[in-house]
Amino acid sequence: MNGSSRPAGPTGGDRRAGTAEPRNRPGFMIVGALLPLVGVPLLVGGLALGWALMTQRDGDGFFTTSTEHISSPSVALTTRALDLGDLGPDDWWADRDVATVRLRVTSREPGPVFVGIGPSDAVAAYLRDAPYDEITDITDNDPFRYTLTRHGGDADSAPAPTRQGFWTAQASGGGSQELTWDLRPGTYTVVVMNADGTAGVDVDVVAGGRLALLTPLAAGLVLVGLALVAAGALLLVRGAGSASPGAPPARPGTRLTADETPPSGFEVSPVRVTGIQDAHLSRGLWLVKWVLVLPHLVILAALWLVFAVLTVVAFASILFTERYPRSIFDLNVGILRWSWRVAFYATSALGTDRYPPFSLTARDYPADLDVAYPERLSRRLVLVKSWLLALPHLIVLSVLSGTWGWTFGNDGARLSAGGLIGALTFAAGLLLLFTGRYPSSLFDLLIGLNRWTYRVIAYVALMTDQYPPFRLDQGPTEPGPGQIPGSFTPRPDADEAATEASLDADGDAQAAASAGH
Repeated sequence: MNGSSRPAGPTGGDRRAGTAEPRNRPGFMIVGALLPLVGVPLLVGGLALGWALMTQRDGDGFFTTSTEHISSPSVALTTRALDLGDLGPDDWWADRDVATVRLRVTSREPGPVFVGIGPSDAVAAYLRDAPYDEITDITDNDPFRYTLTRHGGDADSAPAPTRQGFWTAQASGGGSQELTWDLRPGTYTVVVMNADGTAGVDVDVVAGGRLALLTPLAAGLVLVGLALVAAGALLLVRGAGSASPGAPPARPGTRLTADETPPSGFEVSPVRVTGIQDAHLSRGLWLVKWVLVLPHLVILAALWLVFAVLTVVAFASILFTERYPRSIFDLNVGILRWSWRVAFYATSALGTDRYPPFSLTARDYPADLDVAYPERLSRRLVLVKSWLLALPHLIVLSVLSGTWGWTFGNDGARLSAGGLIGALTFAAGLLLLFTGRYPSSLFDLLIGLNRWTYRVIAYVALMTDQYPPFRLDQGPTEPGPGQIPGSFTPRPDADEAATEASLDADGDAQAAASAGH
């Protein structure tokens, strides 16, 4: 027997006259979900590159390596041939100083040192008769490692490099020498050796590079990423539909603003989470619901990327204006609402067998979520509430929703377990599967745990300054005036309710019979 303690959610006939049914546009939603998947990585990459440009360069705009020691008993140290392309249609960058390299070489020997860059063919011909080592397999791990590969002949020395005319760029002298060169098409080799051409090279080297296009590239990535995220958000809103202006909400109850309280003075939470349990639930449908909601999960993955980016935008707005932009607020509330519907259906409550709508707006559905819009938000709180003030709640949420693991035994066996919400939802599914019943007390507890979770999410997402209460408001609806916060009256299960109704009917019949006599 399938049973539950509560009637089904509202039907279409319960909707107020004049309420416009939002219209979905799947094409807009698909494109809107895909755009943030491209835009967010571009935005993050642009911000990371901008951070590196501001913090990791030296005063001349070069990214540099640490100082590394390289030595060889041969005449010279060389790099592999560096192929920078040929002159032709693709050498647009050749005269624009797009890329610049800098080498700073300091000899550990008393004599002068030479560092030069030249055409690879000319360098090979110059060092043909003398032994020289090519540096390969460089790793920048600690410690610094490299491999030397011997080339050339067996002469004791080479002609002085300072007397050769083929060098593209060169520097020589005592102490530390610095070479700076703007890259040009061709094939080049870097050479470090003693200025007199004798054997035995012992130097400290610092390499650096500068790309002129990195700054506009970072700005472009940020702008394109923001544009794609914004376009995706607009398409998702357009595709998910919205009710006509002035239409009442498609759910019972009166919407309050963040600054209002009911007449009794009872302070309601600005975050309202509701979930009405279906009267009859399928025994086994919950086993495949996670597959059925995969289209929702794909779209929600993109929506939560949008949520994160827009929360950063809202942070800046609150910091400077004390206002959360209404359009961003409504979109983020819609994302929370959509997430709660999917969780209520498939993962965190199993409260209904009605498939959740692809919509950001309020609909005729057993599960709903709303957040009262705050007219003003504190500039000071916005700096600390998401990470510091919310920390106790985040610890609680790690227990409610997190995944825990234990490693034991010599073979490193690992046992993993979901959070409390996942465990209780699984237990509810097993009860449905084997008994056909879903106890209302268990359902009320799950709704309370989810309500706590979404209150904290809204607080961390800067949507309210009202601190989430440390209490478990169980039951399908939010506590109202005259009800003690955190308390609820347990409802009998369906079988118990049917028994009570039968006893009441028998009593009424006996009373009527007595009156007839």
